[in-house]
Amino acid sequence: MIAYVAGEFTEKSPTHLVVESGGVGYLINISLNSYTDFAKLFEGKVLVHYAVSVDIRSGESRHQLFGFSAALEREMFRLLIAISGISSSIALMILSSFKPEELQSIVISEDLKTLTAVKGIGPKVAQKIIVELKGKIAADMEGAQESAGSGNSLRQEALSALTALGFDRGSSVKVINNLLKQEPAPESVESLIKQALKQL
Repeated sequence: MIAYVAGEFTEKSPTHLVVESGGVGYLINISLNSYTDFAKLFEGKVLVHYAVSVDIRSGESRHQLFGFSAALEREMFRLLIAISGISSSIALMILSSFKPEELQSIVISEDLKTLTAVKGIGPKVAQKIIVELKGKIAADMEGAQESAGSGNSLRQEALSALTALGFDRGSSVKVINNLLKQEPAPESVESLIKQALKQL
């Protein structure tokens, strides 16, 4: 719904930013890693994830914005909150403890000890995170390495489109990676998406 908010940073703290854009101040929750990137800036663009949660008992809805300095951090946040039992606050806690690339390495290497060092993450939750994310992250990292350069841009755009359409991320990554290995490989996002849809 909202991809990013750009404007003046009127308030900054390790947990949130207030970004004034078009006369409106947006309160955006952030991780410590993003805070480090934004700390010395007075204005800029914040990538956001818009979330709505509903309290089962009261029926009240809560609208929140979560902000990120890098696309990879937002992607990791979205992967984390898609796991049953991982709330947005836990996801932010994890991303405040590790940079996105570090979290990827932790998951790939199945480093339970390091993951359980995060407050609120016990062995069972850590194991669940690793099990659910390992395949997705491994395929993602492999594809990024193989399709470096202009192909990587095509890959990311096509992957974003397919996941937005509701297709499983892991399956989409595999299909896109295979299509980009073909000769001739698709040269446009539209072509890549159309060919991928035939295989999903």
